[in-house]
Amino acid sequence: MPAVVLVHPQIPPNTGNIARTCAATQTPLHLIEPLGFELSDRYLKRAGLDYWPYVTLYCHPDWPTFLKTTRTAGRLVAFEPSAQQIYWDFIFAESDWLVFGSEPAGIPADVLASCDAFLKIPMWQPAVRSLNLSASVAIALMEVYRQLFSSSSPFSNLNAAK
Repeated sequence: MPAVVLVHPQIPPNTGNIARTCAATQTPLHLIEPLGFELSDRYLKRAGLDYWPYVTLYCHPDWPTFLKTTRTAGRLVAFEPSAQQIYWDFIFAESDWLVFGSEPAGIPADVLASCDAFLKIPMWQPAVRSLNLSASVAIALMEVYRQLFSSSSPFSNLNAAK
C-alpha cells in the first residue's frame, strides 16, 4: 500500500486531519521530526478524534533515518507547488511514498534531492500560494486509490445514499 510522509509538520490540526484520512483509508502515516507540536497535543488529538487507534503511525527522528530504516522499495513522490507535472497525469504504484512538506516551508532541499518524482496539485487562482496540507494529502491519496483500485475500490461497497 502507499504511505503518506509528512516532513516537519507544524500545525497539529492539519496532522490530526491527515491521520484521520490515513485511518479511514488504512494508509500508513510517517512523521519526520522535528515536529511543530507534541504527539500528545490536544489539538492533534481533537482533529484526529477517536480514530488514533486505527492509524498506523511511525515517527522518525530525521530524514536520513527514515530512508535507512523504512524505505526499502518504492518511489518517493514529492508534492510541491512548483513541480511541472500535475498529479493526475502521474501513474502511481502501490509502493509509492507520498511526501509532503511543512505548512510554512514546504519540502526541504535535502529531502527533495532524494525524491524520484515531483507533482503539483493545480490551482487556478494565482493569489493563492498553496492548499491546506490536509486537503492536499486527501486529494493526492484519493487519486492514488482511484488509480490503483478503481475496479475493486475499497470504497465500492459503500452506499452513497443512506
